[in-house]
Amino acid sequence: MFLNSETSSFKSIQCCSSHNFSGILSIDMSNYPEHRLVKKCLLEIEEQLGWGDSNVWHNDVFIELSEAIQLKTNVLLSPTTLKRVWGKITYNSAPSISTLNTLSQFAGYENWRNFKNKNDVKKPTWIEKNVLQHIGIIVTAAAIMTIVFISFYSMIGSKQAQTKDVDLSKITFSSRPITNGLPNSVVFDFDLQKIQSDSIHIQQYWDVTKTISLKPKQKQATGIYYFPGYFKAKLLVDGKIIKEHDLFIASNNWVGTLDYQPIPKYIQSESLKETYLSTPKSILEEITSQTDPVVSSFHLVKDFKNISGDYISVKTAVRNIYKEKWAVCQKLRIVILGTEGALIIPFSIPGCVSDINLMLNDVYYSGKEHDLSAFGVNLSEFRNINIRIREKKVSVFIDNQEIYSGNYNNSIGNLVGIRYRFLGAGAVKYLHITEELEGNTILEENFSDH
Repeated sequence: MFLNSETSSFKSIQCCSSHNFSGILSIDMSNYPEHRLVKKCLLEIEEQLGWGDSNVWHNDVFIELSEAIQLKTNVLLSPTTLKRVWGKITYNSAPSISTLNTLSQFAGYENWRNFKNKNDVKKPTWIEKNVLQHIGIIVTAAAIMTIVFISFYSMIGSKQAQTKDVDLSKITFSSRPITNGLPNSVVFDFDLQKIQSDSIHIQQYWDVTKTISLKPKQKQATGIYYFPGYFKAKLLVDGKIIKEHDLFIASNNWVGTLDYQPIPKYIQSESLKETYLSTPKSILEEITSQTDPVVSSFHLVKDFKNISGDYISVKTAVRNIYKEKWAVCQKLRIVILGTEGALIIPFSIPGCVSDINLMLNDVYYSGKEHDLSAFGVNLSEFRNINIRIREKKVSVFIDNQEIYSGNYNNSIGNLVGIRYRFLGAGAVKYLHITEELEGNTILEENFSDH
């Protein structure tokens, strides 16, 4: 989940060779004539997303992107595939035509052929073709020259050494929310001392829309948070984390959202609880009128007073209240939020389990690559779900019958919240959270009593 300094594949493609340099995409461009078009397609996607510089995208960004692509195109490109295309993982072949078709559709085109027809990228000249044919020799020579230059440069010293010599303990980095509720702006205060770099960023631990570019002498920056959550704000210089701290944006009470991009529509708590925890009639009518898929969410993010998320039992009853058109699969994700990570438990009708993904903090299962049929359930009526977590082992029950059991490795930390994310719209009858070891009640909500 942490950032790395790997560079984008197509920003680095001119440096490729048969040598396995870390962070550089290894492709023989003489066998990859469409690299310019792929680069253009990726840049279009980055501009449409507005998620900041792809150089600092980390693992969770690609998980979010995978889900966004699947939602729009009904095709799953795994986070690993996306990281390969963007150059975060070295590979030795061009993207497949099915991958290019999907990326083109996500960018707003019919398919890869349609993208190529509408984007006139000039063909390589005779000189360029000859350069491509001899790229291995050229880049090898360039690599040797680079090594010679670096050796010479290290003898005479560099300004970068000054950055390495800076006492990081004297660099301050803090944040403060401006208000309560959502959306919420946060002020970041920092002192970069004598650091000289043209690549200084503030990056949140998972929220990719909060990447902020900084100037060397800047002292403050601000960012807007549209969703509640527990974030780890990071200060990065040249892709390296030099400072980080926790940032907590609470909802305190239940908040509903229609997850429009880039800004969601909010539904306040008093409107959600008219009948169960559900979207009011006016919002349901808005959802049914949409021609494109829309996700509605219920969020509760608060301070649960140092309750370990690795030892809890979550019991709830849920149903889907809109399953027409693009919502036919009745998809639901229950997200358990911790200070160090999250669990995402997915459900859909049995026929759609190929399109769901299970995430147990650091362990990820794609429905395209694993059998997740156990999570296939008809949610037309209320179904009782129990998610039991003990010692990093997750057991899932539907109507008292265990359907799944699996482990994760890294603690999710203390419990800070829960989300319900419905494709379309849904309702929650109750939510009971207890400590798994002692059985103490952490939260008890009976929405049907309202």
